[in-house]
Amino acid sequence: MKIAFLSLALLGQPATIPISDKVPVLNVEAECKAAVEEAKALGLTAVESFSDCMKDEKEAQQQVSTIWATSPSDVRNRCAGTASRGAHTYVSLLTCLQAASVAAHPEAVPPRKSSRDRNKP
Repeated sequence: MKIAFLSLALLGQPATIPISDKVPVLNVEAECKAAVEEAKALGLTAVESFSDCMKDEKEAQQQVSTIWATSPSDVRNRCAGTASRGAHTYVSLLTCLQAASVAAHPEAVPPRKSSRDRNKP
């Protein structure tokens, strides 16, 4: 009987996968290779090079590293999960973290200038 209650207690617990305080390690090299090959296969003329893709990923990884520790754990969990299911890239991880930050603090986003105000000092 005790085993049955213990089993029910364990099954009733939410399944959570803790995310480390460290930025996830993503295999962006494979993603960049796949993206370049897919673009070529589709016959796209403006194909990003592998080196440009890797440069973008390295820059995104550095930006993620600076905001990861200050992001709430639920946001880190959601964004890391999103990055592991979709495009396994730091660019997608960074986009998720930035979107969550904007959603949490919309007042911190500066208003956009209209096109007629862009050339004014």
